[in-house]
Amino acid sequence: MPAKIALFWPGDYRAKPNETALPSIEAATTQLERALKKLGRESYRIEGYLTKPHEAIERLAPVDDPMIGVCVHWFYGPHTTDGVVGKDNPLLLASNFSGQWPGLVGLLNTGACLESVGRAFSRAWTSAEDWTTDADFMARLDEWCTAGRIEYPMDEIGANGSVSPEAQRIADRVAKGIRARRVLALMLGDTSMGMINGYFGPRLLNPIGFTEHKVDQAWLVHRAPRIDAKRVEEAYRFVCERGVTFHHGERDAEDFGPEATKDQLRDYLTVLDLVDEFKADCIGWQYQLGLIPLRPPSDFSEGLLNSVCRPESNGDTVVCSTEADQGNLVPMEMMKRLLKVKGLPQPVMFHDVRWGAEHGGRFIWVLLNSGSSSAYAFNHDLDSLEGAHSYRQPAQYFPNPGGTMTGESLPGGITWSRAWIRSDGKLVMDIGRGEVVKLPEATRDAWWKGTTREWPLMATDMGITQQTLMAHYMSNHAAVAYGDIRDEMIALSRALGFEVRVFGK
Repeated sequence: MPAKIALFWPGDYRAKPNETALPSIEAATTQLERALKKLGRESYRIEGYLTKPHEAIERLAPVDDPMIGVCVHWFYGPHTTDGVVGKDNPLLLASNFSGQWPGLVGLLNTGACLESVGRAFSRAWTSAEDWTTDADFMARLDEWCTAGRIEYPMDEIGANGSVSPEAQRIADRVAKGIRARRVLALMLGDTSMGMINGYFGPRLLNPIGFTEHKVDQAWLVHRAPRIDAKRVEEAYRFVCERGVTFHHGERDAEDFGPEATKDQLRDYLTVLDLVDEFKADCIGWQYQLGLIPLRPPSDFSEGLLNSVCRPESNGDTVVCSTEADQGNLVPMEMMKRLLKVKGLPQPVMFHDVRWGAEHGGRFIWVLLNSGSSSAYAFNHDLDSLEGAHSYRQPAQYFPNPGGTMTGESLPGGITWSRAWIRSDGKLVMDIGRGEVVKLPEATRDAWWKGTTREWPLMATDMGITQQTLMAHYMSNHAAVAYGDIRDEMIALSRALGFEVRVFGK
């Protein structure tokens, strides 16, 4: 690779997050430049953040040199993808490994976006303050500089997961139900925040027994204020009596009070009415970015929908996938149906793969999403909201006050999964087993505060090494359920037409 290497900064659409992350990305870029220089390579910067698709097209598309995207905070997939698709110059996504500055989250999402459009790329990451002292990172960077790509071991990923006759029987029963009446997903909006890898559309959904109906989110703006005030008051009384702790009016949340929560419940009730009107089975809820100045955050509502204990409940959950992510929506609905047939509690949680570290001799991931987690994770009681807290969403991202659905997830065995689009257009399902663990209080608090304290925490051994997930996982999201349904999920995924990757040691 004799050419100079171009370094670029994929960015957030919103100015404030980019400004806040500027010192961190400047420092990371300097570290990367030093690392390249140590390997005898020259580099130059493409100045400034890429904050819109047209900026990626205009500033990356003309570059034929090898390129490295510096991944230090959350950024949108198209701010890389749209400028490099159709090109074949070597491309690397290089990330810090930080909970506070989660470049790894942006790397995982953008990697999946690139895969979905058939654009080859490689990944490298480090948690070292001085990147040149991380021998593994330097070896990977050298491999990319030499060969234009990085190869990682695949020993923890297989395709031949065998299933028991009983697991096959359960999967066949669920598959038969889906074939009898295909799953209808009500999509409130379209892909969110540049997650083009999370939109499958009818051409991919229909063959696997799913379909979508899109509803413009303007309906929420129109309908929510017209929800009967009595229903709102009854819903608020319900969540208070069932155990939610609201952190109204606390420091940095002075504008977050009961009226903000009631406004969120208006949206919740509006969505319930839409589900009933269209007889939908599950929901993809975009919310961002257009609704941010118009309606409160959707997170508390989403957490309620994924809970059995909720206002106007029919005794079941309504799977809700945040950010309209169909890559999580599909496995969440599949897992819910398997859990019910197997006689296990049906809530399925939606989480970000946010950060992780060694603890107790194994690698523990901090799974942490803004609020689409069921209250069941915090209490293991389908009839209660105890253990659930609602904090104001951080004002930097959410100027309109509204709360989260958060808590500390209880220990227990889990199954996790994720669907994604391979470069040849084929849908693939990733499936694994894991364990939610109980961290010591000091460690828990340090990790939680080092990420986003307002969001639900699930400290998880995903049954694989850090390297396997960072090198091969095709999303920053995961669907998680308590209980062992790995074999049933393998069998159901195959029956519906997915290719399957089984993760495990």
